[in-house]
Amino acid sequence: MNAPPSCDPAPQGDALTGLGTRDTALARLAEWQTAGGSIHALLVGFRRFDAQNLAFGTAAGDAALVEVAQRLRHFAAAEIEGAWLAVRDGGSRFLLIANEPCSREAWQLAAGQLLAALARPIVTSAGTLRLSPRAALLRATDADDPASVLDRLGQTLETAMAQSGRRLAWADGEATRLGLSAAQLEADLIQALDRGEIEVVFQPQFACADNRLTGAEALARWNHPKLGKLGAGALFTIAERADHVAQLSGHIARLALQAAHKWPMDLRLSLNVTPADLAGADYDKQLAALIKQTRFAPWRLTLEVTEQVLLGDVTHAADVLGRLATQGIQIALDDFGAGFCNFRYLQLLPLHYLKLDRAMIDGVAGSARDLAVLRAIIAMARALELKVIAEGVESEAQRQLAAGEGCSHYQGFLRAQPMDAAAFREYALSN
Repeated sequence: MNAPPSCDPAPQGDALTGLGTRDTALARLAEWQTAGGSIHALLVGFRRFDAQNLAFGTAAGDAALVEVAQRLRHFAAAEIEGAWLAVRDGGSRFLLIANEPCSREAWQLAAGQLLAALARPIVTSAGTLRLSPRAALLRATDADDPASVLDRLGQTLETAMAQSGRRLAWADGEATRLGLSAAQLEADLIQALDRGEIEVVFQPQFACADNRLTGAEALARWNHPKLGKLGAGALFTIAERADHVAQLSGHIARLALQAAHKWPMDLRLSLNVTPADLAGADYDKQLAALIKQTRFAPWRLTLEVTEQVLLGDVTHAADVLGRLATQGIQIALDDFGAGFCNFRYLQLLPLHYLKLDRAMIDGVAGSARDLAVLRAIIAMARALELKVIAEGVESEAQRQLAAGEGCSHYQGFLRAQPMDAAAFREYALSN
């Protein structure tokens, strides 16, 4: 999964969600088939979405579709390293296509992760919607034309929607089973740490004002010997089932710190913190020891935490993060704007950065209300003496908007996509 990204950040035809349309998908599929390569697709629908509209009103239904579109793009940007396109295929159906080498099992794992993300409750002004997503999957062959790809997906999705217990269905008629059992995947992960199959890639971060490289966020990938490359979402889901999250997180931190020690001294490293990390009684001591072992300067490290990490015990999390902050480590609240935005976190946590969810930047230029919300968040951050990082910046217009509104840093595919440790070090030395 490692081709140049191909997600157009500007609205592509669907007025409600800003995603592409069916015509966009047909054109992109034809383009990719002409160029060659491996094409994967999945079509998502929601059972009884009409009932949600009746219960909460069409305005709430529309708000839910906008949230679905944002989650779809967020998932694709995080999990797919190759070229991809997200499309609203009419009504409450959404299409994701990707042009990248990927095993059947890996694509099915990705689809399962996406459905889990889309099934999370969606809070609207009219109430909380709980959607029931289904998906049809397909790996296109040379004999498939773009129209037949979409038609086969549509027919398969209709079949899946009619069966209450079936969440995934392959358009080729094969059973939705993985080549490896869940237990085998968990066993494989435990061994993967010793086999060197877990890789860390780095997403560069830049200063908004002058495009100067300022550091990178570490992201995990699993080079599975049978399934191919798996993204962080699938990796940590398997780790959670195997009760191996803390070990995996520590392994990733070690790899990232070892690599970042070789960077120029003015570059920062960002690491994601998991709930299992903060639940540990001595996470701060373990991380401090690891920093010392890898000879990495604590003041160059940023720890990124999300609301999901904090839901368990925010007071305990604040204590642990506070002890780390006294060592010079900086703390960022990640994906701000994607969840409930609990302002208590801003009161309790020793924060240095707010990292905006990509939805806070995407489409802001075309919405006065979205722009007003962005300005209010940045004004609040400024009053709290917090720097603001814009995530998911994919166009120069978005960078200029982020810079103009007061964001200090950004990351996204505008300047660079995630790269391995050697490639990032070379990139850093040349910038």
